[in-house]
Amino acid sequence: MNELTRWIALDGAVNVRDLGGLPTVDGETTRFGRVLRSDNLQGLTDADVERLVGEIKLRDVIDLRSNAEVALEGPGPLTRVPEVGIHHLTLFAEGGRYTDVEADTGDVGNTRIEGDRVLPWQGRRENDLAEVRVLGFYYAYLRDRPDSILAALRVLAQGEGAAIVHCAAGKDRTGVVSALALSVAGVTREAIVADYVATGDRLEAILGRLRRSDTYRADMDSRPAESHMPRPEFMENFLRVLDYRHQGPLGWLGEHGWTDEDATALRSRLLD
Repeated sequence: MNELTRWIALDGAVNVRDLGGLPTVDGETTRFGRVLRSDNLQGLTDADVERLVGEIKLRDVIDLRSNAEVALEGPGPLTRVPEVGIHHLTLFAEGGRYTDVEADTGDVGNTRIEGDRVLPWQGRRENDLAEVRVLGFYYAYLRDRPDSILAALRVLAQGEGAAIVHCAAGKDRTGVVSALALSVAGVTREAIVADYVATGDRLEAILGRLRRSDTYRADMDSRPAESHMPRPEFMENFLRVLDYRHQGPLGWLGEHGWTDEDATALRSRLLD
């Protein structure tokens, strides 16, 4: 796996990489130019848009941000490009116009987890063990919005050009959807975890971008930078929960309407 070829340098986003070049359990490798993952795309320059749409042939954007984030941040540059379809698929249980309803308290094993609000890290209890807290939030995405997750994966499976999945930092929500897509393609667990952890290489730049936004600044300033670091055990534990409860990611997807035809289409997009 050559990390240097996976990163995509843009002026207006700092955590953009291709999900190509990843090994599968049966010896194949995921294709470049099919699925990208990213942080917020609000700041893309004209040159960035030309590279993504003109060179990489981006045709679908999967926006995992909450309704509140989208409303507060306003339309991004790609919303004005007619060739690009925007698919807003929040992973939060939505409430009013500008706020998400507080998620029900969930559980992981015997540990109770507090719900979240509008932003992906707002209201977390800092005294909880980090890995237990993060696992609770990741599992809450599956519990609260399986419709959005399946819809996102179907966009990836059915698109004709490249697709990009993003949230605010490109770490948590994007990390979960990316991990599920790569699991369907048969990518090794080691490679899935390594892709998740790679966001940490850009964390300082990611947090710097979010601090420049009125939407995220207060939350960034309220927590130490280290608390945002994606650690391998977070993704490892998340996938283990799916193994234990649902016989793996494909088992969970199947319980919510994912079909063999869906899986074949997504594998074809990522591998053929």
